[in-house]
Amino acid sequence: MHELDPAWLGAPGWKEVRAWRRAERVRLIACRAAVPQAERRQRDRLITAHLRAAVPDFAGRHIGFYWPFKGEYDVRPLVRALHREGARLALPVVVKRAAPMEFRPWRPGARMVPGIWNIPIPAEGDPVLPDTLLVPLVGFDARGYRLGHGGGYYDRTLAAMPRRSRAIGIGFEGLRLATIHPQPHDIPMDLIVTEAGALEPRA
Repeated sequence: MHELDPAWLGAPGWKEVRAWRRAERVRLIACRAAVPQAERRQRDRLITAHLRAAVPDFAGRHIGFYWPFKGEYDVRPLVRALHREGARLALPVVVKRAAPMEFRPWRPGARMVPGIWNIPIPAEGDPVLPDTLLVPLVGFDARGYRLGHGGGYYDRTLAAMPRRSRAIGIGFEGLRLATIHPQPHDIPMDLIVTEAGALEPRA
């Protein structure tokens, strides 16, 4: 658990929060990357089981997922299985910097091209609106607020959706923070899943 700086007993300003988040992001990504491969696989299996239990109707949903990056939970085995079970799938695409993302349909074997940060994205497809989003977490707190990679893309995307998708944050227990110091533009997850189970954010 991250201990708050005593100087922050009052509410920090955005400048201080931004600097703190930048430092925490580096620390948490390094911690995540240092986990041995065997432990990662076991942790991923537990997360998959908890996701299945938390969303028993996965196969009937339209799911926006992410391509794993820098040691994130690898959702690909799960979504391939969900595809076989009949779920519709989509991946986020950054079409313009500092703007909401769009989602393009994905299926196993779809042609992929490098996107932002060289993360693979579908090469083509009309935009779709998933009803459920699997969202990667760099860090998170008990209120459901997430620390991401710093681009603000998920917050902008959720805020701009004409029909709000259910957002399920996926991360690891070692990434849990006392608070991320949420700002007005931060949007909390509806559910967070880690290797320890599913967390319903508290107010």
